[in-house]
Amino acid sequence: METRVETRVEHCRIATMVGGAYGAIDDGALAIRDGRIAWVGPRAEAPRWAADEVFDARGGWLTPGLVDAHTHLVYAGNRAHEFELRLAGASYEDVARAGGGILSTVRATRAADEQALLAASAGRLACLIDEGITTVEIKSGYGLEVAAELRMLRVARELGRRFRVRTRATLLGAHALPPEYAGRQDEYVALVADEMLPAAVREGLADAVDAFCEGIAFSPAQCQRVFEAATRAGLPVKLHADQLSNLGGAALAARFRGLSADHLEYTDEAGVAAMAAAGTVAMLLPGAFYFLREQQRPPVEALRRNRVPIALATDCNPGSSPLVSPLLTMNMACTLFRLTPEEALAGFTAHGARALGLHGTLGTLEAGKVADLCLWDVERPAELAYAMGANPLRARWFNGTRQAPPAGTPAAAA
Repeated sequence: METRVETRVEHCRIATMVGGAYGAIDDGALAIRDGRIAWVGPRAEAPRWAADEVFDARGGWLTPGLVDAHTHLVYAGNRAHEFELRLAGASYEDVARAGGGILSTVRATRAADEQALLAASAGRLACLIDEGITTVEIKSGYGLEVAAELRMLRVARELGRRFRVRTRATLLGAHALPPEYAGRQDEYVALVADEMLPAAVREGLADAVDAFCEGIAFSPAQCQRVFEAATRAGLPVKLHADQLSNLGGAALAARFRGLSADHLEYTDEAGVAAMAAAGTVAMLLPGAFYFLREQQRPPVEALRRNRVPIALATDCNPGSSPLVSPLLTMNMACTLFRLTPEEALAGFTAHGARALGLHGTLGTLEAGKVADLCLWDVERPAELAYAMGANPLRARWFNGTRQAPPAGTPAAAA
């Protein structure tokens, strides 16, 4: 075995996220070679490999890089006015049926070129990176026509090239019915399945396919048609499921062995059991639950009982979760859904990676996996979910390369 590595991280406590109790190593060390973890374990057992850099973690906690596995990061405009309307009593459905909601963002996004979308999205992505995100999923869904959807996906790819972050692009053409297809919902679904999806595949722009299964969006049968097209194209699927009502969305996602079923506020026991059997991850999105002031909580106890992996994400979007803080999302998950801090961190690491089909290379600190790491100035990992508005990130490694913390954080001033 080679006896030289690029980096040795020493004097750290490590949350490997393998097994229970955070997979914690109290006095640990980690070595990086060629962008991957060469060794991780107790410092007393560490090989004394020569290293180009020996990084003293000074007792901080090392975790996997965070994974935000459900965002709508690329869009134009904002919907602050709708926020005011909802505070005055309008429901999310009221706003949507009146021509607001998703369609207002569609109008702004269609009018924006790739450079404008890139500029608008870059600031949101920078906020995620500043709190430790190393992998982010980005959905389309605000174009609702072939050219505009492809434009969004191209921007998602370009963000990954310009920033030190891994992006996964998801085609969400079946997000809402565009106004020009009013009364012709099946025709629009045919456009998504027969034209939009193949065009995205031809350009190599999509890593997965998503749909919104809901009364204000698309029926289970219509989502199934999109999923059948995705399956023929060799793309995995995921689903906005059971957010506002129970249409059997979780079971539908499971039938196609979906990577994840997302939201799940109204999912029943049968849907949870189907997800467990299929290996489909439960993606909980507390930002939308909070912002829309929902009352129906997702079935966390049933998910635990059936051993369904629970992932978390910001769901960053302009209408129901204008949230760019994974740490605040963890706090919301604990406070609103009663997840434990360990479950919350697993939701943004091991299970977030699983929700993207990347659990073989990301999400835990194990030898052979990609060296995406975060170092936090905390006394215990629970602080990541505990302190609202705090950002104790001291260092972030992406593909084995270290990045200093953002300016203005306590760690940057140290």
